[in-house]
Parts: sequence; C-alpha cells; structure tokens
Amino acid sequence: MSNYKRIKGTKDIFGDEINYWYYVENSAKNALEKYGFKEIRTPIIESEELFSRGVGQETDIVQKEMYTFEDKKGRLLTLRPEGTASVVRAYIENSLINLGSPQKFFYIGPMFRYEKPQSGRYREFYQIGAEIFGTDYPLADAELIHLLHEFFRSLKLTNFKIKINSIGTQKSREKYKKVLKEYYTPFLPNLCEDCQRRYNTNIMRLIDCKIDKEIASNAPSILDYLDNESKEHFEKLKKYLDILEVPYEIDPKIVRGLDYYSKTAFEVEHLDLGEQAVIAGGGRYDDLVEQLGGPKTPAVGFAMGIERIIEALKKEHIEVKKVSQIDVYIAYQGEQAELESIKLSKELRKNDIKTYLNLSKRNLGGQLKHADRLNAKLSIIMGDEEVVNDVVTVRNMETGEQTKVQRSWVIEVILEKLQEFY
Repeated sequence: MSNYKRIKGTKDIFGDEINYWYYVENSAKNALEKYGFKEIRTPIIESEELFSRGVGQETDIVQKEMYTFEDKKGRLLTLRPEGTASVVRAYIENSLINLGSPQKFFYIGPMFRYEKPQSGRYREFYQIGAEIFGTDYPLADAELIHLLHEFFRSLKLTNFKIKINSIGTQKSREKYKKVLKEYYTPFLPNLCEDCQRRYNTNIMRLIDCKIDKEIASNAPSILDYLDNESKEHFEKLKKYLDILEVPYEIDPKIVRGLDYYSKTAFEVEHLDLGEQAVIAGGGRYDDLVEQLGGPKTPAVGFAMGIERIIEALKKEHIEVKKVSQIDVYIAYQGEQAELESIKLSKELRKNDIKTYLNLSKRNLGGQLKHADRLNAKLSIIMGDEEVVNDVVTVRNMETGEQTKVQRSWVIEVILEKLQEFY
C-alpha cells in the first residue's frame, strides 16, 4: 500500500469511467461548435481579487470555499472556483472586443472549491461553460438555453427539466431586497446560521436555502417587482423559447449563487440526483465586464458540471460506447518477428494508425489477452515463420476472425478493416 492518498474531495478517473468523460466532453464540443462557439483556455490560478470582485465578496464561494494562497512574492492567488470571471478577464486583457460582437467562447476544465465532499460534489470538479459577449438581446439567452436542451437530449437524457427566472436589473433588485428583508425580519431568530448571515449580506440567497424551505416558499416573488426593461426582456425570452420548442418552468426561487447575475437566470435539474440536482445553470451578467475594468459589455453564459452529468447518465442507465484508443496491437514471438514488428509499428504510426507494440516477454496467448483488455480493434500476429514467408496474421478482436495478409499489403488491409468499426 502506498503512503500517499489522493486529496479528499478529488478522484482518479480511469478504465471504463473515462468513457463517460469522452462521451460528455466530445458531445459538448460538437454541440457548442454547432452553435458557433470557439474554445478558450484560461489559467487555473488567478489573482484572488478577480473572484472577490467579480463573484462577490459576500458569496459563499468567496467567504468559505476558495483555495487562496500567497506566492513567493506575497501575491494573493486563487485556484479558480468558477470559469466566467477568468474568461471575462481574458476578454478584457486580450482586447477580444476588437474582434467584433457578439463573441462566443466555451471552456472545459477543472474548478476548485472547499466544500464538504458528497455525491455529485467534489473539491476539484470539472465544468463545461459557454459565454456570449456583446449583446443584450434576449435571443442570446434563449439560444444558450436551447443549446443546453438539445445537448442533454443528444446524451439521451430524458429526466431533466429547465427552470427560468428573471432577477431584474440592479434597480429592480434593490427594491425587491427591501421587501424581502421586511418579509424575513420576523423569522430571523429561527433561521439557519447561513441565512442569518446572508440576511445582512446577501438577502436574495435566503430564497434558495435548502433548510428554511417552507419560509422561502411563501416569500414575495421577484417577478412582481421587475421594472419595465426586465419585464420586456423576460417576455421576449419566453417567446423565443416557445418558438424553439424548449419546455421550461418559471421558478421565481432561482437567484443563482453569484453576485454578477442580472435579468435572466436559469437552471437545468435532473430529477434523480436529489440535493445535487442542478446539472447546469447560468444567466445574464451585463455589468461584470465593466466591473472588472473593461468597457460596458452585456454578456450571458452558463456552466454545467461533468461529474453530475455522468451521474445522471448512470441514474438513467444510459450506457456509453467503450472508446478504443488502440487500432492495432502487434503481438509477436521470436527474435526475427520482434525486429520486424518494431519496423511495422513505425509504418503503422506513420499512417496515423493508433498502434500498441507488445513491450513484454509474454507468450502470444498472453499478448492477445492483453490486447483484449486494452480494447484493441485489431491485432497483428507475427512469428519467425511469418517473417520467412513475408506474411502476417490480422485478427479482428471483436469477432476472432483471422486473415493471412502479405506483408507488403498490411497497411492497406488494416485501413480497410478499421472502416468496419465506424
């Protein structure tokens, strides 16, 4: 047993589990590129101030969950707890606004939050996110929600629902916060510890408290306090979603946990995941670019959790295809066969054929068992006798069918046989 263990709240991903990751990530990339999004990659570490300013000083993420440390020059750095602030920073710093508007970006990568690990919640977790910069048009919000709906359907998920809300402009929120504070004042002594703290710092978060649900269920609805601008935006969003045939529910309790949201807020819940039911969420953040030092730039985006999506796939018993990373396994026996196999592996790889050359002293039977465990599509079997006769044996690892092939034709035959797997 090793003396070293993985850090609590992290996980190792390997074996059959990796097939789920390939399935989700590749499907997401296909969906996002279909809608015109381009990938952006940002650093895992950023200035602490980026998140305390962008996400919000009074949010749980900043107050309780960030991994922050001093570097050797005394600078305060943070492992990114979410992706949007980093993408906004990159958008400003690299003057991406000069590329024209709107701009569409997506990202895939790890985030870090110090939370109590449980099913569907890790301290290192992976998100896929999408951001649209440079338009305040509600059609952009609708397109993102439509993208999510189509993406989850493409994964064959069925037991999910989309919830939408409007949290209005800053002006309408300030009016609503006063009403909310009046409502919660009589309940204050009996509220949970987090809600008592949020009462003075982030009153809207009381609405989605998982403990004081009954009090929250009777709270005033923000939809009754929207200004005309927010109402018009929300009505158009609903109209566009209806045209796109996206089923949705209106849920006034959706406020999201980050300070930068305005107007549209939305979530996708999977009904089999219990308390960790939210598999995607997002909304509009028209003021964040300006808050972080950029020009006034409306924006909207979402993020979804890969681990939770995989859990949803398992709950719905959706099997994913095993991804074979090996086209051909070369098995050999004998000194001359070994030398010829080395040459052949070089030729195969030159032709972009994913090739695994036996690197052990196993006998042929052991090598073929190894090829099977590695999920290789084909194997090439070679002994000294085959070398003398200038032939190889090609075996289909799924069916067991074997064919003798002239050495000079092996590349053409392999390429032809690989087509049968697609």
